[in-house]
Amino acid sequence: MKSSTPVSSCKEIECESNEIVTPSVPRYIKWIYRLDSFGIETRGIERVSPAERDEIAMSTSPYIQTLQVIGLWWAACGGLTSMSSFFLPTLVYSLSLRDSLISGLISMIIGCLVPAYCSMLGPKSGLRQMCQARFLFGQWGVKVVSLIVLVGGIGWSVVNCVLGGEILRAINGSISLAVGIVVIAVISLVVAVFGIRVLLKFQTILSVPILVATILFYVVVCKKTGHLGDANQMIKDMDIAYSDRAGNWISFFTVGYSVTATWGSGASDYYILFPENTSSTKVFFITFLGIAIPTTFVAVAGTICGTIALSYKPWNDAYNNLGTGGLIMETFSSWGTFGKFVTVLLFLSLICNNIMNTYSMAFEFQLIDQHLVFVPRWIWALVVTAIYIILSLLGREHFSTILGNFLPMLGYWISMYIALLLEENLIFRSSVKVKRLHEKEFDCDDNTTTPFYTMYNWNNWNRPRGRTLGLAACLAFCCGVAGAVVGMNQVYYRGPLADKIGQYGGDIGMFLAFGFAGIAYPPLRYWELKRFRR
Repeated sequence: MKSSTPVSSCKEIECESNEIVTPSVPRYIKWIYRLDSFGIETRGIERVSPAERDEIAMSTSPYIQTLQVIGLWWAACGGLTSMSSFFLPTLVYSLSLRDSLISGLISMIIGCLVPAYCSMLGPKSGLRQMCQARFLFGQWGVKVVSLIVLVGGIGWSVVNCVLGGEILRAINGSISLAVGIVVIAVISLVVAVFGIRVLLKFQTILSVPILVATILFYVVVCKKTGHLGDANQMIKDMDIAYSDRAGNWISFFTVGYSVTATWGSGASDYYILFPENTSSTKVFFITFLGIAIPTTFVAVAGTICGTIALSYKPWNDAYNNLGTGGLIMETFSSWGTFGKFVTVLLFLSLICNNIMNTYSMAFEFQLIDQHLVFVPRWIWALVVTAIYIILSLLGREHFSTILGNFLPMLGYWISMYIALLLEENLIFRSSVKVKRLHEKEFDCDDNTTTPFYTMYNWNNWNRPRGRTLGLAACLAFCCGVAGAVVGMNQVYYRGPLADKIGQYGGDIGMFLAFGFAGIAYPPLRYWELKRFRR
């Protein structure tokens, strides 16, 4: 696929609509687009038209497309980024192995439903996930949402960089944590700037060694399962009250959910090259299984390893002295040089996860202001890389704290987003009767019932008057924020409702955010439709 620059796409929009006056590309940045000839993808949030996707489909086997997406998800989800969260339930939340697995796996599977649902609109729209959100939040509301997604992506990148630095430092003590952080960031940037097609191939190739490394990690971890009984006994001896244990269980449930649910903010980014007639059911299950299977695979290994580390002194010392990276390196210590090699393979999984963050985050800048679309995506990828390198260097000694406090915050916002998206699609865009209320958004004169994904006029992706104002979504989102605030349980703040769950509180902000936003949206949306008819 030839990358189309914002120059051509914006001229087309000017001709079709008088609602946005798009200035021409400034001369001083036109030279940037010449880099497109070297393979660097300059295309930003512009829609990939059905004709372009059909052309790609003619030159690419659908089986290859599917295989590449499966490889993409396995490389990103089947490695250390996902695994790192599942070291926490025993070491941080003092949960037994049984409680850790139940809380972590159930919440993680539920979280997979979010990106699976979001991904279905990728082939139908040809738009990035947050560009689609314009049809929900409107031209101005989506700017706030894009900032939230940007913060979340940067947070995940900080997690990847700090963990990568810990691993390199554990492999070779002469390598500083800062060097490891920079290595992760630079490699991620190089791959991300070349665009989605290079990204898909890169991830698919690396998914194989990452899978092999994870299997070998199981081998070394299972050799020490005799210490699981000691760990469970230690937890029993802690004499934690039932209410306190329940609070910890709920808090980790939010962490497990956030590990997979947060992919929803960019899930459809990786399906924009699929033909428009691609089965939504197929896309849903590819995404759901593509995230759920590898994440489950590493989640079980991480949970077992973290439980053993509670009672097995060599692993516990490694964790306390060198963090999660030190713990992983210690598990392979008996294998000598080969063990270090396997650890390096697991290190690659952090790069794969970080590439996707770096790639998708660049689009959020272009949604903040229409003039920023003229700056090619790879420039924004460079900017965002510089930001998370600095933040990683500042927070490099506090990995567990970053992970435990940061992930639940992402769970709050994605819960509100999926609640609003579900209600918009299933209630307000599911019948001909409701369809007529959107007359300003649609240019259809048929009287047939159509599936929700055809209830959007995707040609209006950059025409504000052809979409909802977003008032209902923004107000409902604010209600969801109120629910998150009263239910959150963080080091820096504990909501009044969360405070009632045990001595240490329980994080129920995710549930309340979903509920508050979901209850508020239907009446607000009915009012918006009646008042503005779009």
